[in-house]
This record gives sequence, structure tokens and C-alpha cells, in this order.
Amino acid sequence: MKLVWFRRDLRTVDHTALHQAIQSGEPVCAVFIATPGQWQQHDMAPIQADLIYRRLAVIRAELRQLNVPLFYQEVGSFDESVEAVISLAQRLMVNEVLLNIEYELNECLRDQELKQQLLALGIACREFHDRCLLPPGQVLNKQGEFFKVFTPFQKAWRVLASVPKVTTTSPAVRPQTTDLLNVDDCCEPFSYPRISSAAWPVQTNQIRDLLRTFCRERVGEYHQQRDFPALTATSGLSPYLAIGALSVRQCLARLYQESQHGVLSAGAESWLNELIWREFYQHLVYFQPSVCRGKSFHPWGEQLIWHHAPEYLQCWQQGVTGYPIVDAAMRQLNQTGWMHNRLRMIVASFLTKDLHIDWREGERYFMSRLIDGDFAANNGGWQWSSSTGCDGQPYFRIFNPVTQGKKFDPEGDFVRHWIPELQGVSKRWIHEPWNAPCVSSLSYPQPIVDHQVERTLTLSLYRKAKDNGCHDS
Repeated sequence: MKLVWFRRDLRTVDHTALHQAIQSGEPVCAVFIATPGQWQQHDMAPIQADLIYRRLAVIRAELRQLNVPLFYQEVGSFDESVEAVISLAQRLMVNEVLLNIEYELNECLRDQELKQQLLALGIACREFHDRCLLPPGQVLNKQGEFFKVFTPFQKAWRVLASVPKVTTTSPAVRPQTTDLLNVDDCCEPFSYPRISSAAWPVQTNQIRDLLRTFCRERVGEYHQQRDFPALTATSGLSPYLAIGALSVRQCLARLYQESQHGVLSAGAESWLNELIWREFYQHLVYFQPSVCRGKSFHPWGEQLIWHHAPEYLQCWQQGVTGYPIVDAAMRQLNQTGWMHNRLRMIVASFLTKDLHIDWREGERYFMSRLIDGDFAANNGGWQWSSSTGCDGQPYFRIFNPVTQGKKFDPEGDFVRHWIPELQGVSKRWIHEPWNAPCVSSLSYPQPIVDHQVERTLTLSLYRKAKDNGCHDS
């Protein structure tokens, strides 16, 4: 019997470990281990926990159609997940455990421990690279090292990549029926806090339709519209990629299938580039595990002097900084569990370079709210914005929240939607309401800092940190 350990790969279509197990022709069982202690430690958002909970019910039903029972267990700590899998493997007398590789440091250490213990028991363990189209180690520079800058990485990636095949399991190759199909399959207890994710469908056909609709109807304009948060221009698929309800292979295969004779449009090329960014950050986590321990990618980043300003941090979190585009973005995050990508860069720049607050505070808060929270992408994005990361924006590039608002929300529609206090403010003043003639009647706060003053301070702080970092090396 084969045992497949599901983690952040909550799908039955194009699931490498499951596919290989079923192809063996032997009986197959699956298991999902909930680890609320580790989720809490990693600040998993309650809305993402709810998405996982709802998706597990779908997976359980789909696996049942494949004659594969899903066992569910909740354990007290992350380390205990290994014990739980081994205990189940012994109880079921399986001859092999199959799993898809996760690249974060703790997850790698967990799987190493699992393999060692299984080996001692005479149980085989097979791992598969399933999270990326091209796994870490396959995209290297001429010196055989991993890329530390995105542009050459994506050029090398494009040379190596090909249109992927999506694997499906035909009813004709279902594994042998086991007498375990009537296992108690309720996902209880699921003690981690949950907030409703009902706005996000979880049925496989619904997720597939979202992908198809985007690739057919919106991807063509993606390169022109993707930066404007008032438009419905992005794919909305990031939550499904984050929990593995959708694979990158499915995304790429559909993108090419909807293209004209296999030639991608400018919009499709732009979205492909975003998927390559996702792969880039997954590779970085694997090759630079120190980022999983809260370290800056560039050592000089540890020399930065951050301000301890809990009152400013709270203003930023609650969306009351006095800068409309920042506040609208944070309110979108707090109310929906999602934030537009352009806005993620704006609010990250504001926290680190206007408020001088450690990027780790922002990273942590995002993970605690995002339905699409993914460690590699979130860490990579925050370090990029704070200029401490791999391929980060130059430290002297500091987003002006007023000009960013005017450029990407020119009519003020997005701001007015999320900040009702500014409903009556005209387009001219919507991004700097403190200058509006009606400012005295607004219940909206004044800016908590002066951007130009803070910009000057940021340049000084970063120069000192880089100089000290050079001296230390």
C-alpha cells in the first residue's frame, strides 16, 4: 500500500505524488496533518485556514472517487507531524510514503527527519518536485550557482522551460479498492481560528473556470491594466497557488492553450513573468535558508536602524495614515484578506521608508491577513520593497504615496470605495485631501508623517547601513 502525504498541494489533478502512487496499481491512502502550533508560529491568516479547511472537504470527496481514503489528524506541534505520518504508515502497513517537496527550511528539516525514520523502519520514501515548473538546482548560472538577480534568472528559465503537460487520473487506472474507504473522514478537530473565505470558491471545476476565464478574457490586457487596483485585471488565482489547489503547470498549460498558435500576447507574457517571479522566490528560499530565519538577504540589511514606533505601526495596520492610497490598500487587506500587487509595493515602501519600521513587521502582518499568504513570495516581496533582498529595488527608489495614487488610481475610484470618508472629495484632491478646500469638514486624518522629510532620513539611514556593512565585510 502507498501513502500520500498532502501538505500545501491540495488538489487531485496534476499532483505528482498522488499520480505516481496511483500508477503503481497498489491500494493508496492519503493523509493531511493539521499543525496549528506551526501555523500560529508562522502567522497563518485565519481566512487562509478557512480556505484550507473548505478545500480539504473537496479533496476528500475527489479522493473517494479515486478509491483513496483521506486520513486527517491534528497534532500539537510541527515536529509531531512526522510521528503522526510514521504511526499511520505502520498501522496501515504501507511499503512507501510519497510526498511533494516543500522548500522552506523547517519543512526541509521535517522531511529529512521523516526519511531517516522511514528508512530505519524499512519503508521507502519518494519525493517529487511539484511546486515549481523548474525545481531549484535546474536554473543555474554559468558558474553553476543560483541566480541572485531576477532578469538573468527569467531569461535562463525561459530557455529551459517548455509547455508543461498536466497529469490527470483516469477512472480506468484507479487503485485497488481498500476496506478503509469508510474511514471517519471529518476534518475535526480543526482548532485553528477561521474567518470566512466564502468569497473564494473551492470546487475544482470553479477554480479551473477562473483560470480559463482569465486566460481567455483578461490576460490580453494584463500588461496594460495590471497596475490599476480599481480594475478587475489580475488573475485572482494567488490563493489557489498558495495552498496548492492549482499548480503552476496548470496555469502555464492553460495560458498556452488559449494563445494564438502557441504565441503569447504581450499580456500573457506579462503574466508569465509573474509566475516566473514566483519560481524565483521559491528557489531563493531553498538556496538561501537564512531568510527563513528572518535574516536580510544582503548582510548589510542587518545594519539598518529601524524605528520602534508602535503607534505608527498601528496606524499603518488600520489604514489611518492620512495617505489615501496606503489606507485604502490596508483596508482592502483587512476586510477581504487580499491586496492588489501594486498596492503591496506601495504600502511596503511606506512602512519601511516613510515610517522606518522593520520590514519584518510588515511581513508578519501580511501573513496574518492574506488569504494568499505564501512565505517565499511574501518574504521576497517585503525584502524587495525594503531593498534588503535579492534583486531588491535600489534603496534610493522610494515610492511617493501621493504620486503613486495619482498614477495608478487617477480617478480616485479605488480610494473612494475603501475610504467612505473621502466620498465627496474631487479627483483633484483625492490623493492629497489635506489640501482640499473642504478639509475642515472631513473626518479623515492628517498625514502622520511628511513624505519629503522621511525620504531624506531614509536615504541617510540606508547609506550608513551600506557603509557599515561594507566595513564589516
